[in-house]
Amino acid sequence: MPPTPLLLSAGEASGDMYAARLATALKQRLDVAIFGMGGPQMRAAGVEIITDYSEVSVVGITEVLKRLPFLFRAMHRLVEEAERRRPPLAVLTDFPGFHLRLARKLRPKGIRNVYYICPQFWAWRPWRVNLVRRRFAYALCIFPFEEKFYADAGVPVKFIGHPLVGNVNATLTRESFCKKYGLEERGKILTVLPGSRQGEIAHHLPVLVDALSELRQRLQGPLEIVIAVAPGLNVARLEARFPSDWHARFVSDDTYNALSVADLAIVSSGTATVETALLGKPMIVVYRLSPMTALLAKPLVRTKFFSMVNLIARSAVVPELIQHDFTPQRIAAEAENLLSTSEEGKQRLEEMSRGLAEVRRLLGPPGAVERAADEIAKMLGAAQSNAN
Repeated sequence: MPPTPLLLSAGEASGDMYAARLATALKQRLDVAIFGMGGPQMRAAGVEIITDYSEVSVVGITEVLKRLPFLFRAMHRLVEEAERRRPPLAVLTDFPGFHLRLARKLRPKGIRNVYYICPQFWAWRPWRVNLVRRRFAYALCIFPFEEKFYADAGVPVKFIGHPLVGNVNATLTRESFCKKYGLEERGKILTVLPGSRQGEIAHHLPVLVDALSELRQRLQGPLEIVIAVAPGLNVARLEARFPSDWHARFVSDDTYNALSVADLAIVSSGTATVETALLGKPMIVVYRLSPMTALLAKPLVRTKFFSMVNLIARSAVVPELIQHDFTPQRIAAEAENLLSTSEEGKQRLEEMSRGLAEVRRLLGPPGAVERAADEIAKMLGAAQSNAN
């Protein structure tokens, strides 16, 4: 018998990582030919990429309008391939703006949709959970409080834990990392994760550079600046935005080590905040949308917090500097306090450390991807039995 076709789709860097791990786990369990939308990690995991997620990855309501032709083209390709290959299941990873529409097109064709990494509708536009109930056969959620939210809406759901648990580890000591990148080990190390999308870089970088300039003037001792560069970003362009006399280090494919050696991290809100929390590192979370997107999105938000870490803890574990609060002065002041040796600074770090430990506990045990693969394998087995 030929391999069973399976559609797997991800629309951004974090989804590409999660979906790639799922693809590997599924291939260990089943004879499947996986195709869909994704990026370099899914491709490396043996997924046949029909359309690259770089064509559709975008944040913000107004920003989406500029990408509509690419979004329509990607949607058409995936639906066309699904019609040709007839997979019994489509596994869609987060990215709700695109995947809810894709699910609507796939369902009438007899393809059952599985949501892997449920959208955070409990945080914004909660009424959209009804679309998940209508268009998806099953949902796999990664945060403990999500299971009740989706179940209360009538969605068949299972909490699998967070895929990053057990997979976020440093491989270098501080001494080894400093030696590798030419850093002064005795100085303070500040690691910056400015974002993974071009739009995030455009909104964040000018503010971050100004904030670091002010912070360098405020601090008494030396400050080593490490910029963790997300996959797909142009390192040379980033380097050109920083003064050469800062001797900032730009690190690619080494984010976990860059975070593990940091005395403090400044992190763009998103998956990276969970990775930083899993490493137990103190952080300042930042984010900025275009003014129009922020204005349109504000009435839709239903939570007190913005960052994933604070949402999971349901308390202000880490400082959030979002939109108008994301200024050079606020960042510099927060960073100076957290990097200082004052009693207030030490107390804040201790409180943050306790909060991050609770976040790690709430994320569940390792093995989330394996649990997801087991659930999907059961569904595929049931689908094949019904077909026979």
